Amino acid sequence: MSTEYGPLAVWGVVVALGLATFGIRASFIHLFGRVDDVPDRATNALRFVPPAVFAALVAPAFVAPEGAIAVVGNERLLAGVVAAGVTWYLDDVFATIVAGMATLWLLRFGI
Repeated sequence: MSTEYGPLAVWGVVVALGLATFGIRASFIHLFGRVDDVPDRATNALRFVPPAVFAALVAPAFVAPEGAIAVVGNERLLAGVVAAGVTWYLDDVFATIVAGMATLWLLRFGI
């Protein structure tokens, strides 16, 4: 894929974004290193960061595996729903993986 930007401009953007990302992360480390007690509102809000990031990474693979939203005929979505149901009732990681993969294999290969 060719662009009208030269390599210096592209590398400049990469370095600038890397420095910005590093600065944001370093500011939180610096901030929480200086604050003795983290406010309860911040602690409660930070509890939801890992599940939100995980959902943002996983949901597109379930809902749009080919790049477009597909609900009908989407075996990954159905396997994910089955795995979510198993995890809701059993709260067991191994059982969730087994149920999700078994459902996916049954739908995909018709075993």
